[in-house]
Amino acid sequence: MKTIKIGMVGVGAISGIYLENITKRFGEIELVAVCDLIRERAEKAQEEYAVPKLYDTMYELFADPEIDIVLNLTRPYEHFGVSIEALKAGKHVYSEKPLAATLEEGRILVKTAQEKGLMLGGAPDTFLGAGIQTCRKLIDDGFIGDPIGAAAFMICHGHESWHPDPEFYYKHGGGPMMDMGPYYLTALINLLGGVSSTIGITKSAFRQRTITSEPHRGEIIEVEVPTYITGILNFDSGATGTIFTTFDVHYDTQARLEIYGSKGTLIVPDPNTFGGPIRLLRPEDGGYKEMPLCFDYPENSRGLGLADMAKALQTGRDPRESWKQTLHVLEIMESFRTSSETGRVISIESCYTRSAPMQNNPLHGILD
Repeated sequence: MKTIKIGMVGVGAISGIYLENITKRFGEIELVAVCDLIRERAEKAQEEYAVPKLYDTMYELFADPEIDIVLNLTRPYEHFGVSIEALKAGKHVYSEKPLAATLEEGRILVKTAQEKGLMLGGAPDTFLGAGIQTCRKLIDDGFIGDPIGAAAFMICHGHESWHPDPEFYYKHGGGPMMDMGPYYLTALINLLGGVSSTIGITKSAFRQRTITSEPHRGEIIEVEVPTYITGILNFDSGATGTIFTTFDVHYDTQARLEIYGSKGTLIVPDPNTFGGPIRLLRPEDGGYKEMPLCFDYPENSRGLGLADMAKALQTGRDPRESWKQTLHVLEIMESFRTSSETGRVISIESCYTRSAPMQNNPLHGILD
C-alpha cells in the first residue's frame, strides 16, 4: 500500500510529539509539508525532521496534490477555519481537539465532509492506546458486571502559571471542558457507549487571570468562558455518569476516572495518556488489583489516530476517530453550558456507536 501523505498546519506546542511520532513511529504515514503563521516555527520543524516542503499559507498547502490528509494543529478557535478550507480543497482532515469551537461549526464541517466524500475526524486518540483499550476489554468481558455509572474529574488551577501562551485557554473555544473534556468524554463513550441526554451547571470563579509564566508575565487575561463545569450524563445503555472539570481549584492531581459496575469498580488511567495503571476492585479480591495492559501503544503515541485514519483511507474501512465520535463529544460539551443557561435537560441529537476495538499487530507502527 502507498504511504499516506500528511500536511501539517500549525507548528505550536503540541506539534513536537506529532512530528516525532509521524516521522519515527508510524510507518504508513509520511509528513511532506508544514505551515505556520510564525514561519520560524515551520522552518525549525522542517530542518529538524527533514520535511520536504514548507508553505507560507495554508491555502498553498491545500493546493498541493501530493497531500492526502491535512493535520490541523491550530488553536481551538481556529480549527473550523482551517478544517473547512481544507475540506473545500478536497483534503481529508484530522484535527486536534475539539472538532470546532461550537456545535454549529462542527455540523457545518460534517456536512461539508459528507458532501465531498471526505474523511473528517481527530483527537483525542488516547482512547486507542493500551490503557483505555484494555479497560474496554475488561468491561466488555464482564469483569465489572453490568455498567451502572461513571465519574470523571479534571481539577487544576489553570495554565497561566506555566504555559508560555495561556490566553487562548480562557477565550472562545477554550475552558476546562473544551480543553480537557474531550479526553474524558471520548474515553467514557468508548467504554460505555453514546450519551442520550445531559444536565449541566457552569460558572467562572475568576473573571480575570494574571499570567505568571514567561514571556507574558504580568499580563491580565479577561476570562470569557466557564471555568467550573459539572455535568450529568445519561448513557444510551442506562448507565449514569458525572463529569467535573475546572481551572479554578488548587489540587495535587489532575485525573480521576472511575467506572462502576454491578460486580466491581474499574479505575481507568488518566485519559490524557495512552498507558496505565489500571486498577480493578471486585469484592472477592479484598482490594484493588492492578491489571496488565493487553494492547500496544502504552507510551505517548499522539498521531495514532492519524495513522488509523490513514489506514482506513487505504483499506476503505471506517476510521475509529471519525467525526461521528468528535461531533458527539462536541455536542455533549456544549450541552452542559446550554443546560446551565436554560435550566433544563438537554437531549443529545447525534447518535454514537462505538468503533471497532484495536487489534494487536506484531509490527509496531502498522495498524490493522
